[in-house]
Amino acid sequence: MPRKLFKKYLPNHERIQAYRVVRWFGPWLGHHNLWHLHRRSVAGGVAVGAFTGLIPGPLQMISAALLSIVFRVNLPVAVMTTFYTNPFTIIPLYVVAYKIGGLVTGHHGGPMPKFDLGSENGNWLTLGGNFIHWIETLGHDFFIGLFILACGLALISYFAVRGLWRLNILIQWRQRSKQRLLSH
Repeated sequence: MPRKLFKKYLPNHERIQAYRVVRWFGPWLGHHNLWHLHRRSVAGGVAVGAFTGLIPGPLQMISAALLSIVFRVNLPVAVMTTFYTNPFTIIPLYVVAYKIGGLVTGHHGGPMPKFDLGSENGNWLTLGGNFIHWIETLGHDFFIGLFILACGLALISYFAVRGLWRLNILIQWRQRSKQRLLSH
């Protein structure tokens, strides 16, 4: 079932290779693990996507693609997994990262700087700049916590996908054996 589900929603290798920009990277995109859907490549792709999803800014998908080429894990799965971070989840995840960093470095006494949306004067165009300024004010506690959180999410997601995939295979085996017993 997981393979069918992934195949239903992910683009195939030939369709992706048709893009002109992708053809420039042809030699690096030739490894079969980047496109095949098996337990190790999908779990690795989810782990890479979970790790790179916490990167601030629009570099998440690019870094997920680069890391999936380096580690030879499923590239479309890695890129799609980065979408777990969005405007609704990124601030709470960054708060958790800041708290983790504070615990690790021992600076867990001060409050976290508040994030200013910049909407009080009606100018939503300053939101990106305000966000970058807010990240800069968080300091090294934030970046240490962000790295620890990203590694933790990658490990948890890798083993969760591997475990759930294996569980699904066991369920399918049992269903087939029951069907064989009923047919005899």
